[in-house]
Amino acid sequence: MSFFDVIVVGGGHAGTEAAAAAARRGARTALLSFDLAKLGAMSCNPAIGGLGKGHIVREVDAFDGLIARAADAAAIHYRMLNRSKGAAVQGPRVQADRVRYAAAIQAMLRTHSGLTLVEGEAEQLLVEQGSVAGLLLADGTRLDARAVVLATGTFLGGRIFRGEDREEGGRVGERAATAMGVQLRELGLPMARLKTGTPPRLDGRTIDWAALDEQPSDSDPWTMSPMSEGRGLPQLFCAVTRTTEATHAIIRGGLDRSPLFSGAIGAPGPRYCPSIEDKVHRFGDRDGHQIFLEPEGLDTPLVYPNGISTSLPVDVQDAMIRSIPGLERTRIVTPGYAVEYDHIDPRALDPRLALGAIPGLFCAGQINGTTGYEEAAGQGLVAGANAAAHACDVAPLILDRASSYLGVMVDDLVLQGVSEPYRMLTARAEYRLTLRADNAQTRLTAIADAAGLLGKERQAWNAARAQARADLNQRFDMRLSVTTVAARGGQVAQDGAVRSVREWLRFPGVALDQLLPDASETIDPALLAEAVEDARYAPYIERQQLELAEMRANDHIRLAEDFAYAAVPGLSAEMVQRLSSARPTTLGAASRVRGVTPAALAAVLVHARKAAA
Repeated sequence: MSFFDVIVVGGGHAGTEAAAAAARRGARTALLSFDLAKLGAMSCNPAIGGLGKGHIVREVDAFDGLIARAADAAAIHYRMLNRSKGAAVQGPRVQADRVRYAAAIQAMLRTHSGLTLVEGEAEQLLVEQGSVAGLLLADGTRLDARAVVLATGTFLGGRIFRGEDREEGGRVGERAATAMGVQLRELGLPMARLKTGTPPRLDGRTIDWAALDEQPSDSDPWTMSPMSEGRGLPQLFCAVTRTTEATHAIIRGGLDRSPLFSGAIGAPGPRYCPSIEDKVHRFGDRDGHQIFLEPEGLDTPLVYPNGISTSLPVDVQDAMIRSIPGLERTRIVTPGYAVEYDHIDPRALDPRLALGAIPGLFCAGQINGTTGYEEAAGQGLVAGANAAAHACDVAPLILDRASSYLGVMVDDLVLQGVSEPYRMLTARAEYRLTLRADNAQTRLTAIADAAGLLGKERQAWNAARAQARADLNQRFDMRLSVTTVAARGGQVAQDGAVRSVREWLRFPGVALDQLLPDASETIDPALLAEAVEDARYAPYIERQQLELAEMRANDHIRLAEDFAYAAVPGLSAEMVQRLSSARPTTLGAASRVRGVTPAALAAVLVHARKAAA
């Protein structure tokens, strides 16, 4: 028998971040995985980041998490998505070498004191007097703990589908966590099924690269984490191709053998990353769908065709691939497949990602109904930090929608639940002008430090950066006359005004080098770009601060856990059902429940005040 403060079940992106976060907070932590050699494995695409997702990666990094630094250590292609748009909706994305990414995660885990890696299978969650007491492993070993984090990915009751073929498993070639799934259902937890999928892996040596459009890595030297020392690996190009009418005809001809259309899979899949079968069926008017050919590493010929996730039979997949320009002679190494798995209704969780029905039990990743490495890593950070807080009797880590995309995601999950795998999008964040990917360190450093989640190296870096930012703010406070700005080439009206540098930056005809000629040579480029964006967005951000103040004021108006919505006069049956399902703990949370009207909110407020009087 062994005793830990926190046990984390699952060694994927959620589990590794959860274990590392718990250990950083001082908890004696065990990370349990079927196979320790596969800790940090990228089970689907070889990429980290993207629109909305890149914001989460930067935020996890601000808490000294693993994902951004591992991505940089393994990066073979960098691309800033939405570069032509404003900084608020730009998304950093990295193609990573799979082997090197997992190696980087494992190396960082080994640096965390108080973290023990355990190989084995979780057979049973131990619950004593209604609370978590630890785990029983399949080999009979008992691990005692005050808190357990379930980060089971697609392994909980996982079933793999490929055409008519079926097998138990969470990833191809790996067994499912069947016993744990059965126990959670027996405990009466709100469970359901979801589906995800992956495309076939291709032999890059059989692709006609010369016939395809190349997509090179970005030339400017940005990285996912400011702690990374540049780009250490050779940069590879990706390529772009498209499906054709012939491809679509092949897919339609095989739909009767697809488990998605035969009824074998009934669970919903991700709306924003549908299978190629779904695309062809739902968007029949489209003459083609884009495919990004992404190398999986420096030492492997495998290529990931992003955009054609499928569970069609192998012979149909083969014909489909060979109908695509540039892939006419391409060989499939591993056919694509779909996975159906168990998840918990996230409305059963609180903002700590703790399960209210079983104190001490926390959940992170796809078990909460999400999809994607980045969403999983973010939840792992939150769940691990809060599991440590529960076990070690320290303050929880609670993030709100105004502070981070992490807060947006958790709030969405615990209030709204899911009807399909949840994916982060910039459109989900009301305050995205302030929640940019480039300012995650500035936004979250103080919160991370107060929570005890920062190592000494990160603390030293933050201190140096804070000083540099203070010096830069002084330079941005410097006042320049319109005559001076015009003399330096600024396109400004001669109105006789004297303005600060940050005020001048709001003028479309004025560039930074006309205001601070030596700034780009003497100031860290990332810090400078962040400050410039802050200056340009300042009037809009000030307006948003008023909305934030109202939101936070409403979040101080508490609603009882057993608040009787059915007793609120004038509240429709629909509003009663929505609010009773979500069980918001504050008026602010009630305002964010999907479909709740201002009139319904006013009625709830009046009733809450009467109940409190």
